[in-house]
Amino acid sequence: QVQMVESGGGLAQAGGSLRLSCTTSGSTFDDYAMGWFRQAPGKEREGVSCIHWSGSRTDYADSVKGRFTISRDNAGNTLYLQMNSLKPEDTAMYYCAAGNKYYGGFSCGAVNVEDWGQGTQVTGSS
Repeated sequence: QVQMVESGGGLAQAGGSLRLSCTTSGSTFDDYAMGWFRQAPGKEREGVSCIHWSGSRTDYADSVKGRFTISRDNAGNTLYLQMNSLKPEDTAMYYCAAGNKYYGGFSCGAVNVEDWGQGTQVTGSS
């Protein structure tokens, strides 16, 4: 089991940037694919971006491609999400997620998420 603590959320104006961090403990970090998911009020949780345990493969939702960058520091057991050019529609609770299996080609939808963080709120103001 992976314990996760997210940080870095907050309020940013449209066009601004935030960097989310997810500090992990528990199981071996580089045994897990990691990802960021988000849930806005009244909407279903969606995959934002995911990264293979090796860091060699990534996946992004179409809505964030070219604006967000996921990365991981396996030595430091930390996952990051650099969020640039923020939009009001990026407003949501962002959750860190871990899974040690995925099915088929690598994507957020294919990762078998086993553990979730508590979330950090991101608000993009217009």
